[in-house]
Amino acid sequence: MPKKFQRKIEDFVCSNCGQQVKGDGYTNHCPKCLWSQHVDVNPGDRQENCGGQMEPASIEVKGGEKIITHRCVSCGEERNIKARPEDDLDAMMELM
Repeated sequence: MPKKFQRKIEDFVCSNCGQQVKGDGYTNHCPKCLWSQHVDVNPGDRQENCGGQMEPASIEVKGGEKIITHRCVSCGEERNIKARPEDDLDAMMELM
């Protein structure tokens, strides 16, 4: 059975806005525009074949934490992830 989370430290260029993003092993979306990439089945495993862009669809606050819902523009799958302290406040406010 595969691990549910695998820390993978990777820097990347956002395929939506072109921002250079420095990864820390927990980074899974662009802090500027909040877009992500559909590359994982389980966090960090890079086993998803879709590869589509994950659009930030909504954000809500649960238990004091901001949760971003991403929707894949290719296959429609949705994933919830925690917002990060470095995420752009204006981008988050647009989703609320």
